[in-house]
Amino acid sequence: MFCPPLTITFLGTGTSSGVPMIACTCDVCRSEDPRDKRLRSSILVESETSSFVVDTGPDFRYQMLRAKVRNIEAVLFTHPHKDHMAGLDDIRAFNYFQNRPMRVFANQLTQAALHKEFAYVFAEKKYPGVPDIRLHDIPDEPFYIEDIPVTPIRVWHLHMPVLGFRFGDFTYITDANRIDDAEKDKIRGSRILVLNALRKEKHISHFNLAEAVELVRELNIPEAYFTHISHQLGTHEDINRSLPEGMSLAYDTLRLKIS
Repeated sequence: MFCPPLTITFLGTGTSSGVPMIACTCDVCRSEDPRDKRLRSSILVESETSSFVVDTGPDFRYQMLRAKVRNIEAVLFTHPHKDHMAGLDDIRAFNYFQNRPMRVFANQLTQAALHKEFAYVFAEKKYPGVPDIRLHDIPDEPFYIEDIPVTPIRVWHLHMPVLGFRFGDFTYITDANRIDDAEKDKIRGSRILVLNALRKEKHISHFNLAEAVELVRELNIPEAYFTHISHQLGTHEDINRSLPEGMSLAYDTLRLKIS
């Protein structure tokens, strides 16, 4: 599938509690390094003519303002946890200024959660000004959002199926601790892989840093960025210095150009 040149903006790179974490006084949460200020994980994917976001967490409104986003064609969801979908209500601003419904792509599990958490959006009689969305199933096979090809990749967040996505040579995976071999094959050949790396210690439903590094090596990816980071991992400067060549911690507002 042909993919145009893309710009990927990291809107957030933090775990569900964000960094700094409320009420925490650890060295990471007190860090003055702006790279240690992490909103909930999300990315903006842009070609020359179109754009969409992956996930709308609780920080979505501020992320859109900070990145000065004026237009998006769609929202693409990875899974139904609150730190990835709680900000959906704020797409109503795009409804207003773009004068059209927002296309929302999600699997059936996430669609069910959206119907439950945002029941007013789907009510037969809607209050004026509620978000106007059009739900679309995410198919098993690759598809396009405008001119950008999307290859869904099923990963496992303990027992929950979560969707990662490949856009041309770029693959984005968050909230995973296991990937089946057939799905790994969809990642192979990527030039850039973004992968969750929650902390150093092992976790029940997330890759830790060592596991994430090992997976990048296994898949032979030349450039990798780690995201969905907790304050338990360490400061950006300390951890980044320890990583193998070609691997880095992502940080909020980081932009990647992919041609």
